[in-house]
Amino acid sequence: MRPAPAATLTAVQRGPLRALDHGLFGPDSVSWKVWAAPTSLVGFQRAIVLEHLDPLLAAAAADSGGMYRNPHGRFDQTFGYLLTIALGDARTAVRTAEAVTRIHTRVTGTDPVTGRRYGANSPDSQLWVHIVAWESMQACYEAYGPGRLSHTEDRRYWAECATAAGLQTCSPADVPRSRAEVAAYYAGLRHGLCTSERANDGMRYLLWPPLSSVGPRLGAVSRVTAALTVATMPDWFWRVTGFPRPRATAAAVRLGRPLLRRAMRLTARPALAVPLTTSIAPTCGHVLREHFSAQPPAEAVTLTVEEARSRYSARRPRERVGAP
Repeated sequence: MRPAPAATLTAVQRGPLRALDHGLFGPDSVSWKVWAAPTSLVGFQRAIVLEHLDPLLAAAAADSGGMYRNPHGRFDQTFGYLLTIALGDARTAVRTAEAVTRIHTRVTGTDPVTGRRYGANSPDSQLWVHIVAWESMQACYEAYGPGRLSHTEDRRYWAECATAAGLQTCSPADVPRSRAEVAAYYAGLRHGLCTSERANDGMRYLLWPPLSSVGPRLGAVSRVTAALTVATMPDWFWRVTGFPRPRATAAAVRLGRPLLRRAMRLTARPALAVPLTTSIAPTCGHVLREHFSAQPPAEAVTLTVEEARSRYSARRPRERVGAP
């Protein structure tokens, strides 16, 4: 996933996360439940690893190098960006997404493996990143959190995913609307998914970063989350990468799943979730602190992306945007 520099999150850091409204989803949404859960840390690691199976995304990550030069900082900032979109008010979500889109216009190049041009704002790449992130959050929430979403919740979750896609360069109409449609999306792309030496190095680095890069404490945390991440990888991940499947690790995770679920329920309490997340990912901890402590917004409503843009887009003249 392309990095979101700290500057893109200043809208959150300047003031309340949700001062104006309930954003795009609201307190009754499935998105708030899934994205604010402690399982999302595992889900994000899963997402950034899976993304490397798109050769153009892998090339962009390798060429920019930011995720590898500063894995902890970029993990924190990029995940904080996604949490901001899911949990922030409409102004925060729109302006943060626009800032990242502007930065991505500079991320272009040529993949040396396929010879194809890549661009971070390519609609196909944006769709891939978006779906992988939301599917990974759901997969880890269901594996280690409260359990499988109901059919109705699943439909709502993917409808909300389509809403969030409106902030990207991809089309919401192309977003799957259920777990079955997500499986079909993956199946349709499988012939184009591949790996390379650079992609494999990137995936290993993101799962098991060297202690020299992240330090012993975060290195230990990453080893635990990596075990949980690889246990949720789909069968086709192992076929495409050729990595040896860690069956012993997966079996241990399955046996320990009841204990993991209890631990996740305990750490889902704000009093524990915020300090624990902050100790691992300070930006994400800040977003969660704002989320859990948010006062009622000025308007207790949710907005569509179109309504949010018409009110708050930074690309509009200031007098038509409203207060900064």
